[in-house]
Amino acid sequence: MNSPVLSALLPVVLLIAAGYLAGRRRWVGAHAVKDLSNLVFLLLAPALLFRAMSTVHVETLSLRPVAAYFIGAGVIFVGMLAFLGLTRSAAVLAITATFSNTVIIGVALVDLAYGPAGLVVLLTLVSLHSLVLITAATLMIELIVAREHAAASGAARRPIVWTVARAVRNSVLHPVPLPIIVGLLFAQTGLALPTAVDKPLMLLGQAFSPVALVLVGITLALTPVGTHLRGALALAVVKNVVHPLLVAGFGWLLGVRGLPLTVMVVAAAMPIGANAFLFSQRYQVVEEQVTAAVVVSTVLALVTLSAAMALAANF
Repeated sequence: MNSPVLSALLPVVLLIAAGYLAGRRRWVGAHAVKDLSNLVFLLLAPALLFRAMSTVHVETLSLRPVAAYFIGAGVIFVGMLAFLGLTRSAAVLAITATFSNTVIIGVALVDLAYGPAGLVVLLTLVSLHSLVLITAATLMIELIVAREHAAASGAARRPIVWTVARAVRNSVLHPVPLPIIVGLLFAQTGLALPTAVDKPLMLLGQAFSPVALVLVGITLALTPVGTHLRGALALAVVKNVVHPLLVAGFGWLLGVRGLPLTVMVVAAAMPIGANAFLFSQRYQVVEEQVTAAVVVSTVLALVTLSAAMALAANF
């Protein structure tokens, strides 16, 4: 029972269960879910992301292992859009199938299993994970939203350059990519955050993981997840099984071996991160399916993460 996988995943399951209890008991009603989502998305997440990026120096990052991870995620993302079509729902499902829980579960798990050396490799990915995946997904969704608005209004189609420029603006002026970019720019100055600023940011960031997971549980209690079980299971299998296999293959082709490849494969095998749920809330699409997928993926990870760690030990 002292397995590092169980030790890392059990708190996540319990937090979701606590939220589920709160939702079932109606301690938090359906009317409050949107407000809680805004709290997490507009306040807690930016504090966490800015502070995490505020000490990252680009020149210290080893990018080849990370490249294997992102190539695998990119193949899944593009493949799902090609299969499902260019819609907001498809884009949210695509980010759901590629976004790992690298912070809430990943940091604790890798630290327990592989020690400080493994943690350094993971933090290289963590420093870029949201910046690359969320910014790319936001850009794609904003392009789709711009196209939908143009079609709904019946307005003449604007030049593609204008649409791309507007989508880029909306993807940057966004509560998730913006603090990542600002934090990364701040880190390059060599300055340190004053304690009076750093401490509140730290406290807000620490609140992100438990509140986000409790929110997943509340939404789970208030939505008919059973009707989305098949779709949730399909997303969970893509995330927990297909993603790590792709990362292992691309990592091998790129010449990545040993601990760096092991950590990347394990990171790819992590269950779906809470940011996917927040994305569905933000754009108000496939919320029930994504909520179910986060839960199914987390439970399934008890098996698939153990298998991935056993397989990665041979690298």
